[in-house]
Amino acid sequence: MTPFTSLTLPNGTQLPNRLAKAAMEENMADEDHAPSADLIRLYHTWAEGGAGLLITGNVMVDRHAMTGPGGVVLESAQFGARFEQWSAAGRAQDAQVWMQINHPGRQMPAALGQKAIAPSAVALDLGNFSKQFELPRAMTEADITEVKSRFVHTAQLAARFGFNGVQIHAAHGYLLSQFLSPITNQRKDNWGGSIENRARLLLDIIREIRAAVSPDFSVSVKLNSADFQRGGFSTDDAKQVVAMLNPLGVDLIELSGGSYEAPAMHGKARDGRTLAREAYFLEFACDIVAVARMPIMVTGGIRRYPVVEQVLQSGIAMAGMATALAIDPRLPRTWHVDTTATSLLRAIPWKNKVLASLAYMAMVKYQMSRLSRGKRPRPDVAPAIALAQQQWDTTFKNYRYRRWINAQAVAA
Repeated sequence: MTPFTSLTLPNGTQLPNRLAKAAMEENMADEDHAPSADLIRLYHTWAEGGAGLLITGNVMVDRHAMTGPGGVVLESAQFGARFEQWSAAGRAQDAQVWMQINHPGRQMPAALGQKAIAPSAVALDLGNFSKQFELPRAMTEADITEVKSRFVHTAQLAARFGFNGVQIHAAHGYLLSQFLSPITNQRKDNWGGSIENRARLLLDIIREIRAAVSPDFSVSVKLNSADFQRGGFSTDDAKQVVAMLNPLGVDLIELSGGSYEAPAMHGKARDGRTLAREAYFLEFACDIVAVARMPIMVTGGIRRYPVVEQVLQSGIAMAGMATALAIDPRLPRTWHVDTTATSLLRAIPWKNKVLASLAYMAMVKYQMSRLSRGKRPRPDVAPAIALAQQQWDTTFKNYRYRRWINAQAVAA
């Protein structure tokens, strides 16, 4: 088996190869928080690059719950034509395109002016950056019921507008990940305590989506292999959740790791463990794959063909790449003729891990912005320049978001 061997999913659909563009947060919505022309152009570029699966960045299930300004929101059919253009762009070269659907929970910037909800009222611990996120309100039963219905409705709309599947984001410290973690889920009811209770919301959402869409529409999950925080969601927890997912018709599980507090998805753990320089989560995935009856995908730092081969030879079905494809969107196609090709961002020497993580994300978004405008990436961009540009962009989009949400309230 090579990276260019096709993969048949449990629902019978086929991916043309084992290479996926994993989700990155683009923040490229238009003024209606629908897909912009730049975002659609970016997915045309990725489709031409040769990956067999494209997973979109966050699409929010609730306009009042955003991971950041400039995010795409899908709550209704109002801007369906733009979503159809987006899905068509991703499918342009016979790849599948899946919509990642998400709710941030407590990981919503305070600058957006919205009230955050979470399983429990536990604040983010980001040192000097903690004030950028407010203390969330603990969710009521009614909140939980509404969140479930929103995930299901967004998945139905994604199918209607031409996407081949959805990925439910239950990793990186967002809402569903918050329910899974004993650090952020301190509830004493049926939604907290045991891993069975902490996983209940995720499992309910999957069951309801699977029942609401056609069998050939793929339903996948992004799950942390671990939170990399002492006392948090562990690899043993992940194995138990995967075992619970086995009978629910899940077509693929992507294993990642970390959160805003412990950005292991950028290769930085907080619990003292050292992560590999590339394919960060492979060791954990090899442990988890033993209990999985669906294909497993690993994402985290992959940028070289031999590493992809190592991932696949270890029993993992797919290799997901994010930063590598922001730097070189044609890397999968290049590997057909040159397996030595790779891509790498400029190193960030900063000692402050939170600031370095912010700079890393800014550098990735800098590359995506250039690609979306038909320009070549600049992987050597200085972290400080990328971060400054990102901060300016965020300030503008925060203002635009608040103006949009206020207009929505007036119209209602």
